[in-house]
Amino acid sequence: MDPLDDAFSAMRVRESLYARLDASAPWAVRFREGKAARFGFVVTGSCWLTTEAPAQSIRLSAGDCYVILDGSTYTLGDDPRSPAQNCFDVVPKLVDGAVSVGGGGAAATVVTGWFVYDELGARPLIALLPRVLHTRVDGFRTDILKATLELLAKETERPGVGSGVVISGLADILFVQAIRSHLNSTDDSDVGWLAALSDRRIGAAMRALHGRPAEPWTVERLASLANMSRSAFAARFKARLGEAPLEYLTRWRMFRAGVLLRNTERPLAEIAGEVGYESDAALSKAFHRVVGMTPGAFRKQKAEAAAA
Repeated sequence: MDPLDDAFSAMRVRESLYARLDASAPWAVRFREGKAARFGFVVTGSCWLTTEAPAQSIRLSAGDCYVILDGSTYTLGDDPRSPAQNCFDVVPKLVDGAVSVGGGGAAATVVTGWFVYDELGARPLIALLPRVLHTRVDGFRTDILKATLELLAKETERPGVGSGVVISGLADILFVQAIRSHLNSTDDSDVGWLAALSDRRIGAAMRALHGRPAEPWTVERLASLANMSRSAFAARFKARLGEAPLEYLTRWRMFRAGVLLRNTERPLAEIAGEVGYESDAALSKAFHRVVGMTPGAFRKQKAEAAAA
């Protein structure tokens, strides 16, 4: 199984919202912290994306896309020093999905929006990815992302019957394509989950782990898939992901077990076998150690959330 498919399918994006921001200098809008992932696409002009944790300012040009996965506070503006309006003060000005802000100077148009997702299901993916994905839409491998962004820009410019459904679907595609585009831009010096997936040797081992999590994997077997010695593979895997191969396997097995606990009524012993444990007791011990609660408590939490 493709690891990204594995993680994204559990994230289960429930809905997405959007707005088209027609801005002119000087301008700035501060987007407050929330539970949704945020995205933006610069249609025309340029602007600055400023985040608070970590503190950084990124210049965005026409065709650039960003995704902020953890819902943290950020600001869009013509200059990082421009006084910012609160996004909640801007939203009431929204007309047909578009809002105008600014003082009449240099113009920029940004399609911005957010995804509302299953927080528990998304946790593993959010923990593995960079907090800010910034993608420049150019080059051979970003054609699909560029087409998606252009469709999103056109749909928000002239909303019609069913626009909400179309935009929600495009937002899902945008999210996956932004991750793919970021993945294709990594190099051998990068670290993290996406960097490891793009590594020809480490990525082969990761795909095997995701595709067959119940197998009795050893570092030696994984190293052979990567065509590396055991010691070289273990060192390279940890350098890329920050954890040892079997630690990663255990964490992902717990993730898969959690998905099954939340989305099915299957017995714990059956789930244990599917994720590589000989008994429900063995799975319970590992699950409590990694997740911080028993499988029964985890399943009950899901039921209580559904009833709320």
